[in-house]
Amino acid sequence: MTKSATSVLALAAPLGLGATMVWAEDTPEQWDLLSQIQVDEVITDTSYEVRKVFPAALENGVEQFDISGYLVPLSEGPWMYDFILISDMGFCPLCGSAEHGTSLQVSMAEPVLYEEGKQITLRGALETISDPETWQSTILTGARPL
Repeated sequence: MTKSATSVLALAAPLGLGATMVWAEDTPEQWDLLSQIQVDEVITDTSYEVRKVFPAALENGVEQFDISGYLVPLSEGPWMYDFILISDMGFCPLCGSAEHGTSLQVSMAEPVLYEEGKQITLRGALETISDPETWQSTILTGARPL
């Protein structure tokens, strides 16, 4: 038996980076681009695989990627190195539903102060994840606030 599901989940764990593309600060376009990542889960009686299809602009990662959003902490404390960024405070990236919208895992170069409900703009390297065992598809690394 084979099941397929498509998601626009944009969480990630690091892989490779090759592109030298630079994105301006028009972040709704970045969120739209991230939402175009297709993730298909294929389950058979003997195997499990997650297939990802990236838009051409993201295939090799993006060396400098600017994006704005809201921080969702992954740990306690006021200073965050790693967190999830969401485009809208109404999205629930940790609720387990694919209907929550696009989110992005972020790894900061230096910690950032967490302020609930405050939008933040970041610049970092967007890396794609092709690992066939995870739905995670991208991560913003070496990020710094703008």
